[in-house]
Amino acid sequence: MDTVVSVRQIRGFSLIELMIAVVIVGILAAVSVPSYRDYVRRGAIEEATSTLSIGRVDLERYFLDNRTYVGATCPSATTHFSFTCTLTATTYLITASGTDLVNGFGYTIDNADTRTTTSSWGSGNCWIVRKGEGC
Repeated sequence: MDTVVSVRQIRGFSLIELMIAVVIVGILAAVSVPSYRDYVRRGAIEEATSTLSIGRVDLERYFLDNRTYVGATCPSATTHFSFTCTLTATTYLITASGTDLVNGFGYTIDNADTRTTTSSWGSGNCWIVRKGEGC
């Protein structure tokens, strides 16, 4: 008997199929990268607001012990923010200024617990911590 050997055709991707796959991946990347960047920024902003809150508590504790804010220590710089303090005998202002990923983001708190934001996400008399929020 004769045996018939079946030759399988090997098929790869056509150029059109490959281009469609590349376009789909490009669209997904165009949507996900900005969302991821905003997510990372929100994490960095949390770093600033929590450090400002802790700094406020430390300054109030210092005032209770010394009856002045002069001489108190300012919060140390973090990964994404640097901090400056303006201290007088009866008032203070702590300012967080963003660097790197959060460049242009600024947050403040003072002795009256007034919180302000200056950022590309908005500005106002509160801490704006996510895109689209307002005071």
